[in-house]
Amino acid sequence: MRPHPRSNVLHRFRWRVWQRASPREEVFVLLEEAAVAQGVRKIVRKVRGLARRDRGYVPPPPFQPNTIELFYWKSPLGVNFGDYLSSVIVNKMAADAGCFLDEERPRPVRLLGIGSILHFARNGDVVWGSGINGKIRDERHVFSSLDVRAVRGPLTRDFLMRRGIDVPEVFGDPGILVADLLGSRFPKPAERKTPVAFVPNLHDLPKMEGWENVVSPLDYWASVVRRISEASHVISSSLHGLVIADAFGIPCTYLRLSEEENTLKYEDYVLGVGRARLDITRSREEAVRASPMGKARPDLARLKASFPYDLWDC
Repeated sequence: MRPHPRSNVLHRFRWRVWQRASPREEVFVLLEEAAVAQGVRKIVRKVRGLARRDRGYVPPPPFQPNTIELFYWKSPLGVNFGDYLSSVIVNKMAADAGCFLDEERPRPVRLLGIGSILHFARNGDVVWGSGINGKIRDERHVFSSLDVRAVRGPLTRDFLMRRGIDVPEVFGDPGILVADLLGSRFPKPAERKTPVAFVPNLHDLPKMEGWENVVSPLDYWASVVRRISEASHVISSSLHGLVIADAFGIPCTYLRLSEEENTLKYEDYVLGVGRARLDITRSREEAVRASPMGKARPDLARLKASFPYDLWDC
């Protein structure tokens, strides 16, 4: 009976691993090419195991230099533009000074930027513009020492100060810098294309199904920012819908469609940009009729000056 083609391939290359005097990795390259041609990826794993077991081959550990790790929330529901803005803003701030996150440094360090993510913080982490999450119990915050350069707002500052952590009075979600840092990419339009743009948070996205001019937070970050920047009025249940509207000086209104999100992060943010309170609307009709929140007055220069350039020595 004709042998199964998979058995032939395995037999031939098992023999070659034993017989060849050339470097093993060359054999593996040949083997992988044959396995792909045959559609038998399992062969690669079997023969790699055979070579390691019978010849004592141990692959070297991967090189992992000490770098700056940027931490931000990665939602299981998809890439949320507001969270991803942390990477955009931090990389832009660093690159403008000729610095890069993957540069090797004497010791590893973790940087927390945009988001309600302080319950993920560990001792020694550097904080630039992060905030607390009102849904998270106090005991989930297990750190005792942080290097804080700026926080989202005064409610986050008070929380950390009560835990004995030094926090400067530098406030702002770093997303507020998007127009300042990337203004050439998002120029002010001669005429606003959209009268009202609706920006839901992830939980409220199904509730806005069928509405006109809905900007999904799961769209590519630059597309979301552009659509917000082209609106005359932004109605948002997403915190970063409000943040981006403020960055471009566009009137905005907070719409609360569900109780999924605690209001603390919204209150923290609006207080941090100089507003007196968070005004809440609870329906589309009410939000359209209501006056937008008062003008934000963020201190962009101070927030930018607090960026931890010293981590790079640049």
